[in-house]
Amino acid sequence: MKDALLGIDIGTSSCKLTAFLTDGTVLVSVTEKYPVYYPEAGWVEQDPNEWWQAVCAATKKILGHQAMADKAIRGIGIDGQGWSMIPIDKDGNVVYNNPIWMDTRAAALCEKVKSEIGEEKIFEVSGNSFEPTYSLPKLLWLKENEPEVYAKIDQVLQANSYIVYKLTGAKTQDISQGYGMHCFDMRKGEWSEEMCQLFGISPDLLPPIYNSDEVVGKVSAKASAETWLGEGIPVVAGGLDAACGALGVGVIAHGETQEQGGQAEGMSICLKEYVADPSLIMGYHVVPGHWLLQGGTVGGGGVIDWVKNNFCFEEKTNAQYHGTNAYYEMDQLSASISAGSDGVIFLPYMKGERSPIWNPYAKGVYYGFEFTKTRAHMIRASQEGVAYSLQHNLVLAENTGAKVEELWAMGGSANSEVFMQIKADVTNKTIRVPSSDTATTLGAALLAGIGVGIYRDYAQAREKTIKVQRVYEPIEENVQVYKRGFEKYLKLYQQLECMMVEEENV
Repeated sequence: MKDALLGIDIGTSSCKLTAFLTDGTVLVSVTEKYPVYYPEAGWVEQDPNEWWQAVCAATKKILGHQAMADKAIRGIGIDGQGWSMIPIDKDGNVVYNNPIWMDTRAAALCEKVKSEIGEEKIFEVSGNSFEPTYSLPKLLWLKENEPEVYAKIDQVLQANSYIVYKLTGAKTQDISQGYGMHCFDMRKGEWSEEMCQLFGISPDLLPPIYNSDEVVGKVSAKASAETWLGEGIPVVAGGLDAACGALGVGVIAHGETQEQGGQAEGMSICLKEYVADPSLIMGYHVVPGHWLLQGGTVGGGGVIDWVKNNFCFEEKTNAQYHGTNAYYEMDQLSASISAGSDGVIFLPYMKGERSPIWNPYAKGVYYGFEFTKTRAHMIRASQEGVAYSLQHNLVLAENTGAKVEELWAMGGSANSEVFMQIKADVTNKTIRVPSSDTATTLGAALLAGIGVGIYRDYAQAREKTIKVQRVYEPIEENVQVYKRGFEKYLKLYQQLECMMVEEENV
């Protein structure tokens, strides 16, 4: 029997499970979708029970695949979307749907809390601004608005730790997901009793904190029956999806930077020293002894999906005719338009915006349309707008002293040569692409490999498993065009910001 590792990714629209050989070779990968709910304006929820159902369906497909015939899973690692708030009772039942990272229902509450406790105090301990998309504001919202539900809570879990619990029965909190809770001391990597008291929450609701590569339990008999996974397989604590993705593309040392082009856009800079900025996101890496200075936006690959689903019927039809896919056909149109989209600029604020503007009322905007503009302009401007949002975060991060030399890309967007070249030109940085579609599950699997002793350390894990497939260098002529475009992008939001807020409050 050959050793294998299983990585489980709890994403926004689906879970992805990938089984790897210990050299990083993909044996089989399965994706199972689940719904997102929008019950009220600003509310964006998912049911964690549906995550578990999807995981169980996926594990059965994984284990039933012929590629697994002579393989033994030695360890399981799990990553998950950030800023979840999954309240469970003493029996492990979810007592309220999870408000996901796009949920802004706690916007008004955040302003109240900031005035009572003080923004500076919160930031000093947690290293993060107190914004409604984070986990703790959602918990405080639940306490204030659903006190009967709040009274039932035994523990508050994150996306990955919920699946860890379902697999093992262990209630845990990994260190990389601590950044969602502002009662987490970002310098010490532990819960702050002082901040718990100030926020009015009991420390008993918070699970014990583990390093991401620590084995926290083994697959239980009950979970084995539901998933077909072997009883007794070790399960590590896992971590944040962006942090596992960073590991999965080889970002493990100071200054190395991951670029994430999934549903959302983002970047994660690996740091050996603590550096925080109120406009950015600070968290621990899954690699011990390191932090990640992050930027996370709402609009990423999800923007391109929205354009495809609403405006690109012809491209979907052409894809069927040519035997390609709609994204490839969209890229052909994008490539036909010169850098800068002939003056069309897009603000990718499709569900408010996270870093660095932190405006839950921000709106998506296309500027510069006229009769000469086409769907091709819309597609390219959408890609450029997402790239500008990445650059906005990078500029602020570099202003803090975090030096970024090059980017290591992951996510579905990394499959697009056109999109990657745009990002290289907008950021004026070399972009390296290892495995685009399985980087996050690979990172989760590598944590399991470290935890069970398959790899000596993170350097060896990277050396054995990660290979660069493509490299994109900035094109100087385009770099200059995008410098001017980025200035217009920033100015456009500055001019429209007051209207966006006022419009929401009419």
